[in-house]
Amino acid sequence: MALDQANLDYPMRRYGMDHDRYDWNMLTDQPPVQWPGGKPLAVWVNVSLQHFPMNPSAKIKLPGSMTMPHPDLRHYTLRDYGNRVGLYRFLDAFDRYGICPSFSINAELVQRYPALMDAVRARGDEVLGHSWSMDTPHHGGLDIEVERATVQRSLASLREASGQAVRGWLSPGKLQSANTPELLKAEGIEYFADWVNDELPYRFHTALGDVWNLPLATEIEDRFVVMDNLHSEASWAEQVVDAFELLLAEAREAGAGRLLTLSLHPWVMGQPHRIHHLEAVLAHIAASREVWQAAPGQILDAFTAQQVTA
Repeated sequence: MALDQANLDYPMRRYGMDHDRYDWNMLTDQPPVQWPGGKPLAVWVNVSLQHFPMNPSAKIKLPGSMTMPHPDLRHYTLRDYGNRVGLYRFLDAFDRYGICPSFSINAELVQRYPALMDAVRARGDEVLGHSWSMDTPHHGGLDIEVERATVQRSLASLREASGQAVRGWLSPGKLQSANTPELLKAEGIEYFADWVNDELPYRFHTALGDVWNLPLATEIEDRFVVMDNLHSEASWAEQVVDAFELLLAEAREAGAGRLLTLSLHPWVMGQPHRIHHLEAVLAHIAASREVWQAAPGQILDAFTAQQVTA
């Protein structure tokens, strides 16, 4: 029996996007962006501080979650290594090369490891919401009130502990439900970093008003390259430098600013056999006089100040 024609009709099918979340445009068609000081390339470095429960209960397991039968001590303690040791190697490297990172933080860490929050707060680096833990994925089918409570609890905890407004959000695994953008907007979030389909910020429409998507690249993320793609640490560093050089060249040629985003995890690159590869990347970034290295909120403010309000 043939399907009814109603099953074949989709009113949102059209040129460009098949939804109304953001407008269709190409990077080459966007008005040129100029970064402060006339720098052609902006660089955002984000560190994710995460708690992976030893016995995850969520139906969906995020990348990096426990994979062995409980108690999965091998994987749990590897991730915990990042919060106990790896992070402090990161901080030393950032200070050595004058890098201003941001930190997306699972709010449960505020309770479990207050010293981590103290270290970040003392530095004054920007903090992003990162849900409650790596066992609270935001996904299709999640009850809206359960998700709302997770968002509210996470942001309330981070805002109190950091003393910051917490303007940004990175969902664990970069997963969202259909309700996530509205829930974030309702709690005062101005931008999130979950959608990676561009290299500059863009407006993201919600029923409560626009937020911004500030794409945080997956393809050169340390965990994705080293743990998922099984590339060497040296290969990861080479890929980041390649991306840096290409974006810088494109910015020069176009006469318009470009953005490099780098996602890091202390339990991955904070290992003693890997940290010097991260240091090599940071040294390469710091050596360029054509780079504006800044926090995501600063980058977004500089970008939005140049946008024409419709």
